[in-house]
Amino acid sequence: MSAQNLQATRAYEVTPSDTVNIPNPSNGPNNGCLLYVGTIGDLRVLTLGQDDVTFVGFSGFLPVQVVRVFATNTNCGDIIALW
Repeated sequence: MSAQNLQATRAYEVTPSDTVNIPNPSNGPNNGCLLYVGTIGDLRVLTLGQDDVTFVGFSGFLPVQVVRVFATNTNCGDIIALW
């Protein structure tokens, strides 16, 4: 099992979308990023493994490799992608 680096070198404000993946700030493909959610709520994501999952009543750091935050069924806020 590989370990995720615990210190991010890049950060990006996320705009939830049902069709567009989170862009990589280095202009490459998004091979998964971790998320920070500042305002509690439901968070629906697409993982790097293509799992569509909703985290209910979530805030804080999400230690899951994410490629998209869906607009549908996401009502939390202040979402930051971390690489």
